[in-house]
Amino acid sequence: MQTLYQLSYSPVPFGGGAYNPGCARRARGRAKKISAAFPQPPKRANPPEMVKLRFAPSPTGYLHVGNARAALVNFLFARHEGGQLLLRLDDTDTERGRPEFEQGIYDDLRWLGIEWDEQARQSDRFARYMEVAESLKRAGRLYPCFENEDELAAKRAALIKRKLPPVYDRAALAMTAEQRATAEANGKTPYWRFKLSGEVVSWNDLVLGARSIKLTTVSDPVLIRADGTPLYTFTSVVDDADMNITHIVRGEDHVSNTAVQIDLFRAISSNPVPRFAHLPLISGGEGEKLSKRIGSISLKSLRKDGIEPEALTAYLARLGTSKDAVPLPLAELIAQFSLNDFSRSPPRFDAAQLLGLNRKLLHRLSYEAVQDRLPEGATVAFWEAVRGNLDLLTEARAWWAVVAGEIITPKLSEDSLRVIAAAQETIPPEMTPESWKAWASAISTATGAKGKALYQPLRLALTGEEHGPEMAPLLVLMGRERAARRLAACVAAKAGPG
Repeated sequence: MQTLYQLSYSPVPFGGGAYNPGCARRARGRAKKISAAFPQPPKRANPPEMVKLRFAPSPTGYLHVGNARAALVNFLFARHEGGQLLLRLDDTDTERGRPEFEQGIYDDLRWLGIEWDEQARQSDRFARYMEVAESLKRAGRLYPCFENEDELAAKRAALIKRKLPPVYDRAALAMTAEQRATAEANGKTPYWRFKLSGEVVSWNDLVLGARSIKLTTVSDPVLIRADGTPLYTFTSVVDDADMNITHIVRGEDHVSNTAVQIDLFRAISSNPVPRFAHLPLISGGEGEKLSKRIGSISLKSLRKDGIEPEALTAYLARLGTSKDAVPLPLAELIAQFSLNDFSRSPPRFDAAQLLGLNRKLLHRLSYEAVQDRLPEGATVAFWEAVRGNLDLLTEARAWWAVVAGEIITPKLSEDSLRVIAAAQETIPPEMTPESWKAWASAISTATGAKGKALYQPLRLALTGEEHGPEMAPLLVLMGRERAARRLAACVAAKAGPG
């Protein structure tokens, strides 16, 4: 999203392209068709007791931990207050929007356990935006501008050279009707700016505290491109007003837009202005800002890696607060939720802490809770044997291969091979829960090996790993025949070439 600074001198922000009169005519025609198909309900005041929030993602990529946190906080706040959550797709970016990204939003939110009460999409509301635009034009608050990008850049450069803020000079407001007609006759298509009131806009941010911005220091924002397409600032405010949004919780990067949006909200609606809460943005492990499209921290990749949704919600719900992140169900997170807990400082995304939460959660999950995600054939005994050693559920597949499949035969030292040879000679006729302790004692008696010198060669030979779950239950699961075969393979590997 471009900042207000960038919007100040861009007639077609957000990649709008060059002026195109044909596009404008098609946009007006499209508005008439949509207006007939989607009549707008009359405005009504929001019931004072009903809290209503919205999560408004753009289907131009997969959800990442930053906007997942925003979705979660909106959901927890709405449910804590007994209110509603609206899922609104800001899908007017037809160039970058994809159906798979939209489906990904639904999948990710449901995976997290986030439910919504209503759903809307901006692409269905084009006629409504044009209706509001016409109303603003009649009121003198939306005015046409004809400067091209080069002209605006020159004006901005001149202001910067004079050490003045590059605020739009409203030169278009001084144009006469004849001058505007001449510009259009010469092939220029206007883009449209909202005339700010010039007031000082103040609000009490529910996270950041008191905020105040003089609108005289801000450029009149562009609301409609030259091709007739409405911009985010406009569509978002119209939707918030029409859909009775009472609270807007979003990232701190939107703070600079808030004063403009409040001024616009007051111009188009008699509803109470929503209350705002801006969450400090998440930074990476080194303090750098997280990109909205870093695939490595997308929810899709976290889910693929084996992160449990309950671990992620527990982590994100407490990220940026003074409360410790502990694995709690959503009902408990809702009951304990408060915006007052959030700090004004940017929190850091700590993958190690998330992994620690995931580990704690896995260690207490029942077999029934994970059965459908375990390898085929995995039993209750297997889950109880390995769950205390897992960071991620996906690691269970490797341990299933240990007890029911094949492993890579390790190369062992001469000292370790003496332990393995004794293990072959003393291997019990049947693997039971008591077999491991008695077997290890017999091997120690035969070789004199104790501690690490005894147990590590055995673990390596039998599992292919230096560390892992307790050997007693693993031996029962793998059975005597598989254990004997692995011991023999170790001896053969050392005796062979190389």
